Amino acid sequence: MIQRLTLALLALPLSAAAAVPPAAHWEYAGEHGPAHWSHVSKDYETCALGHAQSPIDIRATEKHTDLPKLEFHYAPSPLHIVNNGHTVQVNLDAGSTLQIGDSVYKLVQFHFHTPSEEHIHGKPYDMVAHLVHKDDAGKLAVVAVLFKVGAENPALPVIWQNMPRFATPEHTVAGLSFNASDLLPAKAAYYNFEGSLTTPPCSEGVNWFVLKQPVTLSARQLKFFHAYYDHNARPAQPLNGRVVRESVE
Repeated sequence: MIQRLTLALLALPLSAAAAVPPAAHWEYAGEHGPAHWSHVSKDYETCALGHAQSPIDIRATEKHTDLPKLEFHYAPSPLHIVNNGHTVQVNLDAGSTLQIGDSVYKLVQFHFHTPSEEHIHGKPYDMVAHLVHKDDAGKLAVVAVLFKVGAENPALPVIWQNMPRFATPEHTVAGLSFNASDLLPAKAAYYNFEGSLTTPPCSEGVNWFVLKQPVTLSARQLKFFHAYYDHNARPAQPLNGRVVRESVE
C-alpha cells in the first residue's frame, strides 16, 4: 500500500514542504528490494522487525458463520490518478464508506499490484487491487480484490486509458468519474487477518479483508498494466502465529 505522501506535501506551505526530506528510495528488486527495505532507512525497520507483516500466504483458516458482513457504500468520485513510481493509484473524494459491524471506514484510495501480493494455498493471482479505508481514529482497513486472467474487466478501461506513463503528481481527469464498487465481485465473503502496509514503512495494525471471489481481466488488460509495472509485489511474509479467519455465508 502506498501512502499519499505527495498529497501531504502539497498541502504544506512551501517553507514547510521544503523542510521535509524526501522518502528513502526503495524498489521491488535489487539492493533496494524487499529483503533490504529495513536497511534503506531506520524508518523502515518494521519491515524486518515486525511480527504481523503483510502480505501472507493464506492456507489454514478458522471458518466463522458470524463474522460481520462487509457493507460497501461507494459513490462516484472524480478520477484523481497518480503514478507514484511504485504503482498506479486512484484517490477518492469523500463520500464512499465501508461498514464492518459498528465500524465505519472512509475509502481513501485504491491501487494495483501484479502479481497479487496475497497468495492462496501457495499461489498468487495475476493482479490485485487494494482498496484502502481509514476510520476517524486513523485505523486502516484494506480490502483486497483478486484478479485472474479471463474475460475483459469493464471497470478498468477508464483507469487504464488515463494512467500516467511516468511517475507524476496526482492529476484529475476532466469530465470523468469512477465508482470503486465497479471493482468488486458479486460476493463479499472474505479472509480476515491483522497485518501491515505492504510497502515501507510496513506499519502494522492494518485490518485486512481479502475477498474470496476473484474478478477477471483480459490478458490484454494485464499486458497493458505490465508495460507500466510488471512486478510490484512484496513476497509473502511469515504468519508468526496469526490466525486467518474465513467468513462462511
